[in-house]
Parts: sequence; C-alpha cells; structure tokens
Amino acid sequence: MRKRKPEAILEELEKFIQGLGITLKYEKGDFEGGYCVLKEKRMIVINKLANVQKRISLLAQSILEIGVDEKLMDENIKSIIEDEIAKLKITQ
Repeated sequence: MRKRKPEAILEELEKFIQGLGITLKYEKGDFEGGYCVLKEKRMIVINKLANVQKRISLLAQSILEIGVDEKLMDENIKSIIEDEIAKLKITQ
C-alpha cells in the first residue's frame, strides 16, 4: 500500500464513522477523546487541539471499541486500524 498523507487518512476515517451513523465532534477541553454514549446517542468526541496523528489514533481506537463488523470495513480502513493498533502496542 502506498504511503498516504495523514490528512487523507483522517478524512477517510471520518467519512467511515459518519457512514455508520455515529456522531463525530471536535471540541475544546481538558480531555483526549474517544467513543461514548450520551442519552442513547453514540458519538465520538475528539479534542479539537489534538494533532492529526492523535486524531487518527483516537478514531481507530474508537472504531475498535464500538466493535464494528469487519465486513463493513474496506481494506483501507482495516489497514489503518491495524497500523494504529500496532503503534499502540509498541509504545506500551
């Protein structure tokens, strides 16, 4: 797979999440972000000040936490998630 710009990866993840009917919000605050359920509404909230790579990582983690069926993911989304999880394992 060819190397893609982080901005393109982020946009692809955002579109995928929105296609699932999950609300995605970028807000300021003293938090990193992630998946949550508020009043029965599924959403992902990401700190607006987070850099692009952190946003990608949080979105990939959130997709895993939600438990999205792999059949709904194309190869690019699967690859992005696998890469992000591998990075997390290395840093832990």
